[in-house]
Amino acid sequence: MTPPLIGSPINRVDGTEKVTGRARYAADSHAPGMVHAQLVLSTVGRGSVRSMDTRAAERTEGVLAVYSPFRPLKLHSIKTTPDLCFVGQFWLPLQDAEVHHHGQIIAMVVAETFEQARHAASLITTEYTTRPPRASFAQGVPAALRPPVPVNYEDPQTDLLAEGVDSIDEALALGAVQVSATYTQPSQVPLALEPHAVLASWDEGRLTLRLGSQSPLGGMLAAAETIGLGLDQVRVISPYVGGAFGGKLYIWPHPLLTAVAARELDRPVRTVLTQEQVFTTVGHRSAVSQNLALAAGQDGTLVALKHDAASSLSLSGVIYETAAHTTSRYTYKCPNIHVGQKVVPMDTPPTTWVRAPGEAPGSFALESAMDELAVALRLDPVELRMRNYATVFPGRGVPWSSKHLDECYRVGAERFGWQPRTGPRPAPSDTDPDHVWLTGTGMAGATYPGQLLPATQANVRLLADGTASVASATSDPGTGMRTVLAMTCADDLGIPVDRVEALLGDSTLPPNYGCFASMGTASSAGAVRSATSAVIGRLVELAVEDERSPFHGMPADAVTYRAGRLTGGGHSFGFGELLTATGRADLESPGGSAPGAERLRYAVHSFGAHFCEAEVHRWTGEIRLRRWTTVIDGGTIINRKTARGQIVGGILFGIGQALMEGVRVEPRTGRFANAGLGDYLVPVHADMPDFDVHFLDRPDTNFTPLGARGIGELGTVGAAAAIANAVHHATGRRVRDLPITVDKLV
Repeated sequence: MTPPLIGSPINRVDGTEKVTGRARYAADSHAPGMVHAQLVLSTVGRGSVRSMDTRAAERTEGVLAVYSPFRPLKLHSIKTTPDLCFVGQFWLPLQDAEVHHHGQIIAMVVAETFEQARHAASLITTEYTTRPPRASFAQGVPAALRPPVPVNYEDPQTDLLAEGVDSIDEALALGAVQVSATYTQPSQVPLALEPHAVLASWDEGRLTLRLGSQSPLGGMLAAAETIGLGLDQVRVISPYVGGAFGGKLYIWPHPLLTAVAARELDRPVRTVLTQEQVFTTVGHRSAVSQNLALAAGQDGTLVALKHDAASSLSLSGVIYETAAHTTSRYTYKCPNIHVGQKVVPMDTPPTTWVRAPGEAPGSFALESAMDELAVALRLDPVELRMRNYATVFPGRGVPWSSKHLDECYRVGAERFGWQPRTGPRPAPSDTDPDHVWLTGTGMAGATYPGQLLPATQANVRLLADGTASVASATSDPGTGMRTVLAMTCADDLGIPVDRVEALLGDSTLPPNYGCFASMGTASSAGAVRSATSAVIGRLVELAVEDERSPFHGMPADAVTYRAGRLTGGGHSFGFGELLTATGRADLESPGGSAPGAERLRYAVHSFGAHFCEAEVHRWTGEIRLRRWTTVIDGGTIINRKTARGQIVGGILFGIGQALMEGVRVEPRTGRFANAGLGDYLVPVHADMPDFDVHFLDRPDTNFTPLGARGIGELGTVGAAAAIANAVHHATGRRVRDLPITVDKLV
């Protein structure tokens, strides 16, 4: 009998392919007769292309075509919303001469080789009519506007006030202790190890796109609408994705232009972006400025919370960070809560979903403010959070489907060795030359909503050789989704995981919107479980109805399935043996769907607590993270090994947010001054502390029968605040403007 797989630390089923180089990513794709495209980007921040000299490029050896606003690749205008169309911006390039932002696509060169295309692109010269871009976020914050769309289905200005309280400012005045501050952070880019790439090919009017995508199904919808095709005329294939973090959720213009160029030339065309091109042709996280005020009684009980956020919103689309609504709206018990959201329109590349959108910046402000309140009250930060623990969802009054955040605090403090405190650590004496490194500890809570993707389906197929396959049109952007599918199917069938093949990354498979927003595992695993149950039911039907079966004529309830075998009436057959006996090569389920949560009865979130230790050099301001403990309440943990990787990866995102990352936008030109990994810093191995990740593993069966919730973004939430709080504990300096660089500490 096969031991249970759910919860085990199983190696990735595709790990060997990845480490040996056999995994084929989009940029590795080839096709007979394939040619290469190179993009040309604008060098001004706003205006229009007045003229473009492409003659030298067109005369270059190997060049097949040069496309521009004056020789466009025709695309259809976007009529549906981004959530339905899955296109990452409001407009499409080369349809007119307008320049919306610095670094947008203004031309595409197609040639026989990559080198020829790149060289020809460098020969193109462009003249512009320019206008001043709106590119300074700081200057735009005072005049920020009401958002054009609702925020998380609530009003952008939401007040939850106690009876008899007329305003949030009145409520704040009732608090014996008050803290108020502004927290800011710049835009961030979802940089993945795999650059964005696409191979487009046509066959009898049908388009195939091979690209890295978090949503092959969404990519199919986007290509069909913008190229003018039926859904049955587009196939998106994305078997391996080398990281995404939200940047590969939507389809960006370069795959669409590549597809139309391939149709015009009747040749497969491949486009591979450079990292510099990724910065401006793919979306980024909003810059965010937040004003947050807390008022509490002398015992630390919150009286009022006021959180106003302003986020940059590119005029190219499509979303902005809703920092207050995704954190302060529900994290703590408080009788008076105000959350507000405004946007700063900007002529910059698109703003898009990036890991923990809203929660990452919002938690930095909220969890930093809670630390400031703890200092003002001379109360331990963990104890302050426990005194304001929310047992129901504020404003709705409904219970959580499952919540053990209090246990995360307790277990995390014990594992970390947290020492209760009532203020910052005393500064060392200047007369002690040996006290160079200042040590501090910090903590923060984390929460992220649990949701399910609509209409998620999977198919399970049993084969006569005793193996099985599971298929769903989801994606694996490095999260371990392929392994989750295989494990869930194998566990339900009661067979070893190496006897299950997991198929994903193909829009022609059973519908699944993909892997994003921490919804992938709960949605897909639920659909697999439903499909597995269905195929076992069909197997029993076959056993009792087929005359060639040894179980023929028996009542269905007299035949049981367990661990890959059917038993009844003194017979025991493996499912492969039964299929062989009945002359069948396979048997598949009609397709299982993920069950939905009872959304009106419960509030569904995952929770966690971070504890970290940091050292700060007292003379240079250098910060080193020494150790880190995170405790997660994420429901059932399907694979402890890949789940730990997700949490560590999320924390690393928070480390980048806290200490390194930030796009530097030139206010006069709109140019991203650090658009490249030489200047845009991200955490590397040398920046990593020792990680202690612990899962409570409490199934949330009020959410799904499997009990799993999403955790992919939870590790990021609160991580930056934990670091900022540790730095304050070490130095006594409160840095509220991210990233925390040495110039802010010396």
